[in-house]
Amino acid sequence: MKSTHRGPRGPLLAVLSSAIAVALYAVPAPSRAQAAEPAPTAEEAKAKADADALAAAEAQAETTTLDTVNVTGFRGSLERALDIKRDEVGVVDAIVAEDIADFPDLNLAESLQRIPGVSIARDAGEGRNISVRGLDSQFTRVRINGMEALTTTGGTDSSGGANRGRGFDFNVFASELFNSLKVRKTAAAEVEEGSLGATVDLQTARPFDYGGFTFVTAAQYGYNDLSGDTDPRASFLISNTWADGTIGALLSLAYTDRRLVEEGHSTVRWDRGNSSGGFSPASPYTPALDAATFHPRIPRYGVLEHEQERTGITGSLQFAPTDRTSFGVDMLWAEFDAKRTENFINGLSFSRTGATGKPETVVVDGEVDANGNLVYGVFNNVDVRSESRYDELNTRFYQLVGNIRHKFSDRFSLTGQLGRSSSEFDNPIQTTITMDRLNVQGYSYDYRGNNRLPIIDNGFDVTDPGQWSFVNGVSEIRLRPQQAINTFDTGQVDFDWDFHDSMSLKGGLNAKDYTFESREWRRANELAVPALPPGTTLADLTRLIGLNNTSVGAGNDSYWLIPDIGAFNDVFDIYSNSGSFTVSQDVASVRGNNRDVGEKANGGYLQLDFRAELGAVPVTGNVGVRHVRTEQVSTGYAVTSGTPVLTTVERDYSDTLPSLNLVFDLTDDLLLRFGAAKVMARPGLGNLTPGVTVSVSGGNRVVTGGNPLLNPFRAKTADLGLEWYFAEESLLGIGVFYKDIDTFVQTSRETRPFNTSGLPDSLLIGTGALPTDEFQFNIPVNTPGGELTGFELSYQQPFTFLPGFWSNFGMQANYTYVDSKIQYVTAAGVPSLNTDLTGLSKTAYNFTLYYEGPRFSARASAAYRDEYLTTVPGRNNNDVEGTAETTTIDASASWKINDHLEVSIEGLNLTDEYNDQWIDSVGDRPSVYHHTGRQYFVGLRYKF
Repeated sequence: MKSTHRGPRGPLLAVLSSAIAVALYAVPAPSRAQAAEPAPTAEEAKAKADADALAAAEAQAETTTLDTVNVTGFRGSLERALDIKRDEVGVVDAIVAEDIADFPDLNLAESLQRIPGVSIARDAGEGRNISVRGLDSQFTRVRINGMEALTTTGGTDSSGGANRGRGFDFNVFASELFNSLKVRKTAAAEVEEGSLGATVDLQTARPFDYGGFTFVTAAQYGYNDLSGDTDPRASFLISNTWADGTIGALLSLAYTDRRLVEEGHSTVRWDRGNSSGGFSPASPYTPALDAATFHPRIPRYGVLEHEQERTGITGSLQFAPTDRTSFGVDMLWAEFDAKRTENFINGLSFSRTGATGKPETVVVDGEVDANGNLVYGVFNNVDVRSESRYDELNTRFYQLVGNIRHKFSDRFSLTGQLGRSSSEFDNPIQTTITMDRLNVQGYSYDYRGNNRLPIIDNGFDVTDPGQWSFVNGVSEIRLRPQQAINTFDTGQVDFDWDFHDSMSLKGGLNAKDYTFESREWRRANELAVPALPPGTTLADLTRLIGLNNTSVGAGNDSYWLIPDIGAFNDVFDIYSNSGSFTVSQDVASVRGNNRDVGEKANGGYLQLDFRAELGAVPVTGNVGVRHVRTEQVSTGYAVTSGTPVLTTVERDYSDTLPSLNLVFDLTDDLLLRFGAAKVMARPGLGNLTPGVTVSVSGGNRVVTGGNPLLNPFRAKTADLGLEWYFAEESLLGIGVFYKDIDTFVQTSRETRPFNTSGLPDSLLIGTGALPTDEFQFNIPVNTPGGELTGFELSYQQPFTFLPGFWSNFGMQANYTYVDSKIQYVTAAGVPSLNTDLTGLSKTAYNFTLYYEGPRFSARASAAYRDEYLTTVPGRNNNDVEGTAETTTIDASASWKINDHLEVSIEGLNLTDEYNDQWIDSVGDRPSVYHHTGRQYFVGLRYKF
C-alpha cells in the first residue's frame, strides 16, 4: 500500500523548525524560502513536465489496478477505516459501516470501544458514555454532521441518574442511522475547542455516498435470557440521485423495542460509627465494634424493570449544480422513550443517624473481617422498607444543518454551515412509593459466603401484606418530575486557499450559542400520605417481585411485596396535581435543580497546511492557532442571609490555543506522527449554578452546591506515534501521549450535620430530615491538576498469507495503558489524595477475530476495561469509590443467501458480565452488583 501523503513539496525547513519550537505557544511566521528559488530553465521545465506525465500515468495504472479489488463486509469496513486513519494528519481512528445502513455494532458506544483508548460506561446493560484515554465523557466533544451536539437521558442512580452535564449519551441513537464514526485524539486549529480527550464525529448517510437508486431494509428479533422478553429491531434506507447525479435525496429510519430486567444487590455505600460502631450501647455485640468498623448503609436486593423504545430518522438533500458549487441539508430526529421501575427491599435503619435509626438498633451477633467490615450481623429494632420507583423518560433530539461550498477558483474555496440541534430530556413521571415495617426483631445479613451477593433475612414474612404498614409521617409518596434541555445554535464560515503547490492556508470564524435549562418539581411534604380507604388493604395495592436469576444462597428474602404504583394511583389519584399531591418548583429542597446556563462562544482560527521534505524524508503537517472568547451566564437559587434568592452571575474568559500536527513518511509504509497543542474544556454544567440542591431519598441525604466562577479545564498535550502499514489492509502501530492538566475541577465531598453548613433549616421542610442529621456535602473547586501519560498499541491484519479457507480469517486488536496523578483537595482546599482521574482505567484492550468468506462471515470480540475510580475522595469515611474491571464478549455470524438477501445471528454480553461497583481501595466494599443477562438477535437484511 502506497503512502497517500505524497505530492508536490516545497522547501519548508524554516517553517518546520520554527513550528516545532513554538508549537505550544505561537504560530510561526510564513516562510520566504519559496520566493527565493531561482526560475527553472526551459530544459529543466521540459524534463519536469515529462517526469510529471510519467508519474501521472503510473499513478493512473496503479489506481486502475487497485479499483479491481473489491473488499466487502466487516473486512471491507476495516480497510476503509484504515484508509481514513492513514490519510489524516492528526491522530484519528475511525469506524465505518460494513455496508449501507449496516453498522458493525448495535450500539454506537459499543462500536466506539473497538477504538484504541476508548472505554465505555453502561446503563441497563447498554453503552451510554465513553471515556477516551482516561478522560471521561465530560471531556469528550461530539459533533454530528460537523456540528456540535449534546444528547442526555435519565439513567439509574447507580449509572449517573439524569444527565445534567456535558457528557454525551450515545444510547439515544440507533447505530443504523450512521455510516461512519471518527475519534480525533489530537487537536487542530480548524477543529473547535471544548475537549481534553477527543472530538468524536458522527456522520449520517448522504445520497451522494451511493451511486443511483439504493434501497436497504433489515429486521431483527431479539431475546434476553434474564428477562425472557423478545425485542424487535427494524431499519430501512432509501436513496436516489437525479439530473446526472447533481441532485440527491435520502431517507432512513431505525426502530428498536427493548425490554430487560436488571437485578442483584446494592448497599448505597458503607459507613462507620463511633466507639460502639454507632449502634445502640445496649448491644451484646457492641464491644467487638469500634469507630473503624464499617457496615452497609442500606443492605438490599433490587429488581429493575426496563422498557425502552428508540426511533430515529435521518434525511439528506444534496444539490451540485456545477462542479464548483454544492449545497446540502442534513436532518436528524431521534426519540428515546423509556419506562423503568426500580424495586428494592431495604434495611433502612443502618443509614439513619437519628435516635430512631442506627442508634436504636441493637447488634445481637456479628463478625468483622480483616478489613474492618461488619460482614455478618443479627440485629433488633431495624426499620425495613419496601420501595418502588417508577419513571417515564423521554429524550427528543433534532438537528437541522445547512451547508454550502463554492470554489471561486482552482485554489480558493469557501464553505459555510448554519444549524441548530436540541436535546429535550423529559421525566414527567418520577414516582416513589414506600411501605414500612418498624423495629423488626431478628433482622440479619451475611456476606461471608459471597461478599457481593449476601444472604439477607428481614426477620418477618415480607410476602405477607399484613406484615407491612402504610403510615402518614413514616411512609412516603415522592413525586419528582424533571427535565433538562440543551440547545446549540451554530454558524461557521471557512476558507481554503491553496496559494502554493505545497502549502494552503485555512481560516474561519465560528459563533456558537449554547443554552442549558434544568427544571424539577416536587411535593411540599413527601411524608404526607393518606389513610387507606375503608375496605382497601395493602393486599389490594401491592405485587410480588423477586430475584429470578440471581443466586444468593438459602435462607434469604429474595422475593418480597412492593407497592403497586398503578394501583395506588387508581385509589388516590396521585397525578392530579391538586391538594397534597400538588407539585411545585417553589419547594425549598428542589430549588437548586431549577437553573440555567448560557454560553456564547465566538472564535476564529488560522491554519497552515503544508507538504515538505526534511532531508530525504517527506513531511505533511499543519500548524495553526484558534482563539475563542466565552461569555457565560449562570442563573440559580443562591442562599443570601439564610434566604434563597434567584441569582444571575455573568463572567467571560478567553483562550488562545495553538496546535501542530506532523506526519513523517520514513518509508512508503512507515509513518511517524507528532502532535502538540493547548486545549481546553468548559466546567460541568451542574457545577456552574450559583445555588444549592438538597436531596433526601430515604436514608440518602445530599447537599450539592455550585460555583459559577469556576475556571475551565486547561491542558498542554503532546502525541508521538509510529505506524507500520506492513501489508495490504494491515497495521502495526504504537502511540504515546502526554497531557499536562493545568487546572482541574474536583467535587469535594464531606459528611457532616446539616446545621453546621450555615444553610437555613427551611430547606429541609417536607423532607423528613432533621437539621442534626448528617448530610453529604458536594462542592466543586478548582484544583492544581496533574499529569496524564499513556501509550496505545494497535494491530490489524487479514490472514491472506494463509492457505485455503484460512486466508479468510483476520484479526483486529489494540491495547491501551494510561496513568495519571491528579491532586485532589478537601472541602477547605487542603491537598488530600494524589491519585488517578475519575473514569480512568489504567489498562484496556479490544480483540476481534473474524472470518470473511464469499457468503459466510463471522466474528467474535472481547472488550476489557480495568477498574476505575468514580468518586474521589469517597463518601462516608471511605477513601475512594470505583467500578470493577469488566470483560464483555460479543459474537455474530451471517450468511448471504444471494446478492440481495442476508441472514444473521448475534450474541451480546455472552458471559453475562456484572456491573460491580465498590467502595474503598482497601475495604473493597460492595456498592452495586447487578446483571442484565445475555442478548441474542436473529435477523434478515435485504438490499436492492
